[in-house]
Amino acid sequence: MNRSHAFQLASLLLTYPDEELLAAGDELRAAAAGVDEFERFVEWLLTGTLTEAQRHYVQTFDLRRRSGLYLTYYLHGDTRKRGMALLMLKQRYRAHGLRLSDGELPDLLPIVLEFAATVGPGDGEAPLRQHRQGIELLRSALHEARTPYALILDVVCALLPQLTDDDRAALMSLAFDGPPVETVGLDEVGLGPTLAPYSEVCG
Repeated sequence: MNRSHAFQLASLLLTYPDEELLAAGDELRAAAAGVDEFERFVEWLLTGTLTEAQRHYVQTFDLRRRSGLYLTYYLHGDTRKRGMALLMLKQRYRAHGLRLSDGELPDLLPIVLEFAATVGPGDGEAPLRQHRQGIELLRSALHEARTPYALILDVVCALLPQLTDDDRAALMSLAFDGPPVETVGLDEVGLGPTLAPYSEVCG
């Protein structure tokens, strides 16, 4: 499976599950073929009911304070720096002809993955590399929660550059301290989930 296909499938599987997604079971199995993590996740997704899948998704990403899908929040918290990071992401998307729907924040992981799949290595994958630390924290939180969604993050992280010593030091700091806190100047950009300090960071 090439990088673009992997990012595209990860983006799809990280979106809120609906009837259309589960009805495409054969297509999902075919798309996941050859990647053990994707295959296992798809089988889990298709085993239960739509209601069960939707409930699990909400409990995992919307109700758990440590596994939100908004990447800039992991690094910047509710600060003005987050507003600038969101603006820069929007400008990058626009430069490649991508327009977001009203109310969509550009740092939502499925959108970032879709951009990487569409634009490709280099500029397309730059936001993933820039938010490598946040993605790793999310992966750690999903593993800690023992959710099958961790399998998707395992694939994504395997395609990204390995963590450096500086990355690991920054991750440990975020694990203990959590993201910065400052609400001034964020009224217009929206807020992400509230993160509690992380107890551990998976490598």
